[in-house]
Amino acid sequence: MKSAFSRLLAPCLRPARAALLACCAATAAAAQPLQVEHAQGSLTLQGPPAKVIVLDMAALDTLDALGVPVAGAPTTPLPGRLKQYNGDGYLRAGTLFEPNYEVIHAAKPDLVIVGGRSAAKYAEVARIAPTIDLTADTADLLGSLRRNTETLGRLFGKQDLAQARLKALDESIETLRKKAQGAGTGLIVLTTGGKMSAYGPGSRFGVLHDAFGIAPADAKLNTSNHGQAISNEFILKTNPDWLFVIDRDAAIGREGASAQRLLDNELVRKTRAWQNGRVVYLDAMNWYLLGSAGLTAMQQNVEQLIRAFDDKS
Repeated sequence: MKSAFSRLLAPCLRPARAALLACCAATAAAAQPLQVEHAQGSLTLQGPPAKVIVLDMAALDTLDALGVPVAGAPTTPLPGRLKQYNGDGYLRAGTLFEPNYEVIHAAKPDLVIVGGRSAAKYAEVARIAPTIDLTADTADLLGSLRRNTETLGRLFGKQDLAQARLKALDESIETLRKKAQGAGTGLIVLTTGGKMSAYGPGSRFGVLHDAFGIAPADAKLNTSNHGQAISNEFILKTNPDWLFVIDRDAAIGREGASAQRLLDNELVRKTRAWQNGRVVYLDAMNWYLLGSAGLTAMQQNVEQLIRAFDDKS
């Protein structure tokens, strides 16, 4: 039989007992193995990784959006919001094309993330530490972004935030699609080293047409990674209503003729896009370096296009 003192004390103990049980449940959940499917296989982790090195800019962008700390990142040009990862306090884990294996080995990370340009080094990195490849599929860029965001959200206990950010992105894309209806045709042009290439549906930048609903000025462009080499005559012949420009040299910090200077010529000035002030210089770092595959990069890209349509509506 319980004493009077025990009966009196019981209500005070219930909150502490509940908190202890919740803590134990959370600890047990955290200790559960995590199965991760990725572009080059699958990986089982024994719990949420605490020390992470990222060799993919899109993944770094998404982790930053989710508030997940990382230990190291590649030394490469980064957009302003990510420049901190090339500063003090972060491991310099090599470049996007050549990881620093010695630094990675010495760091003993719980997880290394490769993708895109660094994906070719997956096998070498995986011999050193648990590694996943989050390369985005350009044929289904939005689907890849969603899967990768959900994977990272699950790995780091950020599921709710991941879903909230994805929901906001979906709403923004729907707004953009509505504005793109009836807005005319668009042509994506990348400039570099004084040369130009164009991209259409199904290409690395084809999300502009495939997901955002902007009608292509030419639906039969080469879908190779380097696009289709074009001239000013091609732009005039295609005569798009909108000209969307990615300045690769600006993205990688290379000096040379800017996209604005390259396109400011007699032929391009005759196009509908130029005459109606509908030449849009896209955020080159987001589009070219991050491939629009990072969560913040994609959100910013969509918002830039919404503003462009609003300004010229």
